[in-house]
Amino acid sequence: MTPQELRALCLSFNAAVEDFPFNPETSVFKVMGKLFALTALDGRPLTVNLKCDPEDAARLRGEHPGLVVPGWHMNKRHWNTVTVDGELPDRLVRELVEDSYDLVVAGLPRAERLRLDRP
Repeated sequence: MTPQELRALCLSFNAAVEDFPFNPETSVFKVMGKLFALTALDGRPLTVNLKCDPEDAARLRGEHPGLVVPGWHMNKRHWNTVTVDGELPDRLVRELVEDSYDLVVAGLPRAERLRLDRP
């Protein structure tokens, strides 16, 4: 997956926006003001921090050592840093980004979730 494909994927979700609160190099993708993905799109290797269910996070780290690691500068229990350099299947990366978005949306107040469901 290229940096452009990762960016497009993150922005493809309902109400997703890109922000740069830390510096111009770090893309922060949010839904309703809540972070679901963080990446330096020009980083080598390309990595992205994604929210993850704690049990799934541990399982993924075991299945993909070195490619899925505890979230850098994040809560290690709930966040993974995923290397997006082609070793992991793009399908898996897409699923992990979508899972991160879904977990963040699930934690939003009901009124905000309902607003997301409207066309």
